[in-house]
Amino acid sequence: MDPLKRLESLEPAKKAFSLLEEFKAFAFRGNVVDLAVGVIIGAAFGKIVDSLVKNVIMPILGVILPGKQGYLGWKLIINGKEIPYGIFLGELVNFTIVAFALFLFIVKFLGWIMRSRKEETVPMTKQEELLTEIRDLVREKVAKAEPDHPVSDA
Repeated sequence: MDPLKRLESLEPAKKAFSLLEEFKAFAFRGNVVDLAVGVIIGAAFGKIVDSLVKNVIMPILGVILPGKQGYLGWKLIINGKEIPYGIFLGELVNFTIVAFALFLFIVKFLGWIMRSRKEETVPMTKQEELLTEIRDLVREKVAKAEPDHPVSDA
């Protein structure tokens, strides 16, 4: 039955209860909670990287490169309007570091974990061993009965 028609056929109190139950089933599923945790950790990581860029990397660049106020003072003036490109460069460095850190973590680290899990060989259970033996015996029997038709692995 269509979920909307089912919801329309319920009494108002049951509608609210059903809607609440569906929301709880959605909100407390593992994926939603994992996503929320990931967003919170990602925001905290972003703040750490932002602080690193603004308080360590860009001031060092400001000392190395000429300028009165470091990168914050890097501005273009066109027709009396200031264009603070130094702040933009700071945000660009911030983005690059976050993107690189995510690349290292997601692509390299998690990829390495997934490859190592695939390489681990899990010993077969007794039931799997018996099923494998039965499959092999059936293949032998079919191959002997029909020698002109090889048994495929599909």
